[in-house]
Amino acid sequence: MCELLGMVSNVPTDIVFSFTGLALRGGQTGPHADGWGVSLYDGLFARTFLEPHPAFSSPLARFIRENPIHTALAIAHVRKMTRGGAAMKNTHPFMRVLHRRHIVFAHNGTLPTVRDRKLHLETPIGDTDSEHAFCVILEELRSAYGAQYPTDGRELGKTLYELGNELGSDGVFNFLFADGEHLFARCGDNLSCIIRHAPFGEATLVDADLKVNFNDVHGMGPEARMAVVATEPLTRDELWSKATPGTLWVFRAGELLATFTDASARGSLSDIAEKGIAEQGIAEKGIAEQGHSC
Repeated sequence: MCELLGMVSNVPTDIVFSFTGLALRGGQTGPHADGWGVSLYDGLFARTFLEPHPAFSSPLARFIRENPIHTALAIAHVRKMTRGGAAMKNTHPFMRVLHRRHIVFAHNGTLPTVRDRKLHLETPIGDTDSEHAFCVILEELRSAYGAQYPTDGRELGKTLYELGNELGSDGVFNFLFADGEHLFARCGDNLSCIIRHAPFGEATLVDADLKVNFNDVHGMGPEARMAVVATEPLTRDELWSKATPGTLWVFRAGELLATFTDASARGSLSDIAEKGIAEQGIAEKGIAEQGHSC
């Protein structure tokens, strides 16, 4: 299996603190030593770095930690291979262009038979079930929305929720999907999230005695908000919310836009965010009250 990290904010900032925790799990404090990658959006363009080597000892990963790149939306991944060898072509996140924007995707889990599903337009470069599943999703989005990218994040979230359930019935399907504006996060069996906002304080990594005061992080003014999603909580002194398997979260500009679960998916789109927040414990008095950022 692998580990995922996603971040979306309403202001450009950096993910050095969270990425440091994830990178340590890439071969030092965790077994995910078969590659790493990070995609950092600049508008609809995703600057992506990939390596088929352990993140914790990578000079490139260290460079990214020591030279912050400001972004409002990012996805990162450390890999423990199950399908496909340790190679650049098999390293997450995967990226494609759809309707003049980069779509970024990373997966944690295994889908044993997804590669039996025929593709018509998209072509995987590597050997993973993950990239094949990404190609399936892109083809379904082209079929559902034609030549125009959906502008409603909730509507797209419902489509991804349904696709996630369909493909996830084949195995374990935790994934992050980003489009330059939204971060979609699906829990197959293990995913947690925290929303942070002013007044900011301090937090300490789980994997190292590294502490940050978020008031010192670039961009973290009084109006700043940030949502961080990870396979396992990255900090030891904050309250993270764990998703129920089958849940899909939709985030935009540091806020939870919608939550899709078996119950909420039966309601109207206008009700989903309110119901989902209550069900998942991500209300202002829940994870958002922690008052921290990235």
